[in-house]
Amino acid sequence: MDTISRFEDLQVWQLGRELSKEVYALTRKDSFKADRRFVAPITAAVGSIMDNVAEGFGREGKQEFIQFLYISNGSCCEVQSQLYRAHDVGYITDEEFNTIINMCRTESTKLKNFINYLKGVDHKGYKYKKTQ
Repeated sequence: MDTISRFEDLQVWQLGRELSKEVYALTRKDSFKADRRFVAPITAAVGSIMDNVAEGFGREGKQEFIQFLYISNGSCCEVQSQLYRAHDVGYITDEEFNTIINMCRTESTKLKNFINYLKGVDHKGYKYKKTQ
């Protein structure tokens, strides 16, 4: 596997970014944006997905990175739960719900697969390299 030197090159970050764009677009709909107490937590959670991937990557230690990927996955699950609420109260259509919930499921699967991959790699991260 090639070494990745920028978090922007990670698929889990890229998909998190696309998911964020989609959720923000939904929250701009008239029916949704009026409920500010709901918009704030869903936009915070969706932003947390990509932000925690980036922060974990920046920590340069494998264990910390894995921990931040777990947090990212938790935020992804939170967004899924909030999408059910948005759908149940009529803020989003069936089509919008299905599209974004499937993006969330894909992201969650990719995050879990990436975590499992990292757990199996011997490299501990740059933070742990001994200097000569």
